[in-house]
Amino acid sequence: MTTTAVLRSEWTKITTLRSLWLTPLASLLLTVGATFAVNAALGKVDRSLTVDPSVGIHYGLNFGQALLVCFAVLLLGQEFNSRTIDTSLLAVPRRGLLYGGKLAVGTAVGLVVGMAGTAGAFGSYAGLGFGDWQGPAAARSMAAGCLYPALLVVLCFGVTGMLRNLTAAMGLLVPTVFLLSPLLSGVPGVRRAVQFLPDRAGQYALRYHDDPQVAYGHWTGLLIMAGWAAAAAYGGWRSLHRRAG
Repeated sequence: MTTTAVLRSEWTKITTLRSLWLTPLASLLLTVGATFAVNAALGKVDRSLTVDPSVGIHYGLNFGQALLVCFAVLLLGQEFNSRTIDTSLLAVPRRGLLYGGKLAVGTAVGLVVGMAGTAGAFGSYAGLGFGDWQGPAAARSMAAGCLYPALLVVLCFGVTGMLRNLTAAMGLLVPTVFLLSPLLSGVPGVRRAVQFLPDRAGQYALRYHDDPQVAYGHWTGLLIMAGWAAAAAYGGWRSLHRRAG
């Protein structure tokens, strides 16, 4: 099969399997909806949402990202669990092409969700009378908001490829991104190490203001997350290349 045929096939799977198109859609709605609801209810009384505008703007991403993790895991993990990966490999014997096609389509979906979610979050925040749209910090936050979901999809897709098990990947990634990593970032003894985890580093790029306790700059945080994502994607490819079949 050609690259175009593989991409078309993977796109067809996403648009026809309910779990694969509902999760990114739900992630988008939750990201924008939570941002609007929380800022409408608390924006004028909770200064943490407005002192650094990015906290209020990207508030919904804290919840929407959990569904993006599920999407990335389902994209590959459900084929391992149902053993349909064997059928896919018969149709596309070039494992790199199959893996790359899935990864490319999944990353594209993550990017679209990131762009739409960022636009919706900034729009709802500004619509409530908050927000600062000018300056390099706002531009960087917008760019990071678009890229963060795509990088998160790449990271989780790669980890799923390495584990080759939907349940194991879901059980590891969802609690880590949604609960464990944010909680550990508030523990003084481990915060210095936790700041280098991919989601913590990527989310620092969203912030308008500098944090003197963070050892790197905002753009460097996004690069750290990209490095994690690239390593995971490579690990997933190596796992499929060596062990599938």
